[in-house]
Amino acid sequence: MTILITGASGTVGRQVVQQLTDRGATVRALVRNPSKTTFPAGVEVVQGDLLDVEALRRALAGVSTLFMLNGVVPDEFTQALVTLNLARDAGIERIVYLSVIHSDRYLNVPHFAGKFGVERMLEQMGFGATILRPAYSMQNELTIKDVVLGHGVYPMPIGGKGLAMIDARDIAEIAAIELLRRERAPGALPLNRINLVGPDTLTGADVAGIWSAALGRPIVYGGDDSAAFEKSLLNFMPSWMAYDMRLMSERFLSEGMIPDAGDIERLTTLLGRPLRSYRDFASELAASA
Repeated sequence: MTILITGASGTVGRQVVQQLTDRGATVRALVRNPSKTTFPAGVEVVQGDLLDVEALRRALAGVSTLFMLNGVVPDEFTQALVTLNLARDAGIERIVYLSVIHSDRYLNVPHFAGKFGVERMLEQMGFGATILRPAYSMQNELTIKDVVLGHGVYPMPIGGKGLAMIDARDIAEIAAIELLRRERAPGALPLNRINLVGPDTLTGADVAGIWSAALGRPIVYGGDDSAAFEKSLLNFMPSWMAYDMRLMSERFLSEGMIPDAGDIERLTTLLGRPLRSYRDFASELAASA
């Protein structure tokens, strides 16, 4: 019984691999470049990607459960559909898919709409799947930490509705728990969705206040200018992705990422411990700076 992890070299994927091996699972990792990533002993590594059909066939052979994570890229939906069809060909029925919270509401945002399309295909193809829908990951903040630390500004235009940010370590642990639940079940389990959220719903001003406390000096919120945000992103990402991120930020401003009733309690029960807080995340980052 083998669990295949796609996206295994990324922030969440690496931690899912570690969580599973710590729990005694047999793990196979699909990566583009095995030389760039070190995995725990015993992990089988397959080189390839989600558009390399023959590599995918090799990776899926003999697999009982699939963790499907594919990144924000222009052909994300095609990658997912190729993977799902090949998984079905390989006889795989058990899947955990990493989607995004409000994928069914932020439908003008390309990568949200793509993930919602994958959710629909999981339903239409009859997979037994857990669809994990994480809110904004705290680890996204690593891309802007130099602005916070060096310029005293929290630059993400997240607005005043609030985001229930979640730590990627919690995402990975919940993913591992769900993978093993499906892997070890005597038969197919029904499809279900789980919102992955943090313990606090934070506004831009809230986050700036947390950073101020963590650093012991004033940090200000940079404001809600999504156009300026898009322009700044062009310094290190392609224009299509910068525009995608702008559209996402505009939905942050208009709607936020608010948990549903019972989400936090469900995750706390699943983990058997409290969810990691943004305050603790910021304190860890400040201490390592």
